[in-house]
Amino acid sequence: MIHLQDIHFSYGRGKSLFSGLNLDLEAGSICGLLGRNGAGKSTLMKIIAGLLFPRSGQAEVLGYRPGDRNADFLGQLYYISEELHLPDLSLKALRDAYGVFYPNFSNSEFDSYVQSFELDMGQHLKGMSYGQKKKSMVCFGLATNSRLLILDEPTNGLDIPSKSQFRKVLASAITDERCFIISTHQVRDIANLIDPVVILEESEIIYQQSIYDTMNRLYFGTHFGAEEPKEALYSELAPGGYQIVRENRGGEECQVDIEALFNAVLADPKRIQNLFTKEVSHES
Repeated sequence: MIHLQDIHFSYGRGKSLFSGLNLDLEAGSICGLLGRNGAGKSTLMKIIAGLLFPRSGQAEVLGYRPGDRNADFLGQLYYISEELHLPDLSLKALRDAYGVFYPNFSNSEFDSYVQSFELDMGQHLKGMSYGQKKKSMVCFGLATNSRLLILDEPTNGLDIPSKSQFRKVLASAITDERCFIISTHQVRDIANLIDPVVILEESEIIYQQSIYDTMNRLYFGTHFGAEEPKEALYSELAPGGYQIVRENRGGEECQVDIEALFNAVLADPKRIQNLFTKEVSHES
């Protein structure tokens, strides 16, 4: 669905942001795109959406070159940016005026999403809070039924019940034909949604693995004791001990802690990468 090969990009004549970046994403997945501020997450998503143009390299998304801005391509993609610039329309007027540009847009689904987020179809976007605007755009994006939905910090401004509803509607909307990309610093908001995990650091993808493979190679848990465990790839002081990430040598069952994974990868990316290149030898 998404194929980026040897992508080079820079803003103006400044330092190159991407130099030979490669990325492949398949349909049927909700990709979590993580990275520090300035790592290039928003730029990468805009290249995928055809809003920015690489200096060189091959970009193919949904079978199109994004930079061509083909009408059929644009009808199959929806991008929700962190900064919202919205028309002064009611939700009903937004649905009627803009839904027609997306061939698979569903009025009934939009109305249902609006109701589930407890929004008012007659309220104008300009008069909404930031969180209400975010929910409105999530409703519209899902109702487009686009094959690719890109969300930049979608849970910013949402209260706790709305975050829970956000997870529910996204999980119910993903299909084998669709791909969602979520970029966020609020990793705990989407921890149970995303698979695979992609981590950008210093304009390079330093980690791209499925949740299954992550659990196979890494163990996430608690080490009880006063001293930091030597075998830990990453540890963080917690009540009674340490929250740790270590190599999963024995096939132990665990739940991936996305925040701990992110910190572990940033702390020693080469060591983490090496774990995914060697043979698995779990003891029986």
